[in-house]
Amino acid sequence: MITKKRISTLEIILWSRRSLLLFLVIAVTPVILYHFFHLHFLHLPWTPIAVLGTAVAFVIGFKNSASYDRLWEARKIWGGIVNTSRSFGIMTRDFINNNHTSSPLSDEELNKIKRKIINRHIAWMAAHRYALRASKPWEDSFSNKNNLEFMERHGHVIPEKQVPLKEALSVYLEEDELEYVLSKNNIATTLISLQSKHLAELRNEGYLWEFSQLELENILVEFYALQGKNERIKNFPYPRQFATLNFAFVWIFILLLPFGVMSVFDAAGADLLKNASNLDSMGSFMYRNFIWLSVPFCMVLSWVFWSLEKVGETMENPFEGMPSDIPITSMSRGIEIDLLDMFDETDIPDKIPEINNVQM
Repeated sequence: MITKKRISTLEIILWSRRSLLLFLVIAVTPVILYHFFHLHFLHLPWTPIAVLGTAVAFVIGFKNSASYDRLWEARKIWGGIVNTSRSFGIMTRDFINNNHTSSPLSDEELNKIKRKIINRHIAWMAAHRYALRASKPWEDSFSNKNNLEFMERHGHVIPEKQVPLKEALSVYLEEDELEYVLSKNNIATTLISLQSKHLAELRNEGYLWEFSQLELENILVEFYALQGKNERIKNFPYPRQFATLNFAFVWIFILLLPFGVMSVFDAAGADLLKNASNLDSMGSFMYRNFIWLSVPFCMVLSWVFWSLEKVGETMENPFEGMPSDIPITSMSRGIEIDLLDMFDETDIPDKIPEINNVQM
């Protein structure tokens, strides 16, 4: 997630420079044919193109609104994971005790049990995070050269792409549990299942009161619900028919735009030349070549529509790991720090630092 107030104009230009060059070619070619080769039949009436532009603006607005809803829902879900994890931490710390057992354990042994549960929860977050970072066929942000160059300039890397899942989980799970969960299709789901099984064993042994177990089980159910909501966003893309038509409409408008604009600027130049008096040679030259102002106008307008379409596209899939996505790695580390603080641990990992105003 980008945290600075604004992205610099230079960054925006660098990110979109290939498209700007393409827009220049698209805008200049009809003007050359119209102005130098006198192919005036290339002129198209401006009104229908303006109507098309209005329709395209509505379509882009609909897509961006839907894409932002996906992004914001993902952020709210991870906010729920933060809050529920803290609740799970204090319940684990305070509910597991010797009050209902005939075989009391030492404080050290109880703390070991509690830490095992907390470590398993941190492992659940890691497994869930890795699943969300996995690539889907419709996710193409990392095949875009502009996006890759932007990430390289900002030093943006995705930890889940750098560290294997087994290595990440081995920090928190014992060897037998690690091998067991890695043999399953949905590792995160399996880890919550192990949590429930462990809580049942603690209740049977008297280290967990029955009603305390029910409260913790409700927390596990909530984790399942939050995980499922994230999986819904991850596994169900923005409808391809809308995305495809949106892309097509934008480019139809961009391609038609110069043919409608150049004659308008040519007529405006002719009117200025006709109504002007006491023109010098420079003024006469400018009015006779007024049509060339349609080129920067078309470039700017094309860039606006293209950029808005791209913004919606980058928000479609909020878990890819792009700088504009949800910083689930940083959020997971923040939850881990909070949980370890609750148990007065001293070996606490550092927060994941921002790199050039980008959270991971």
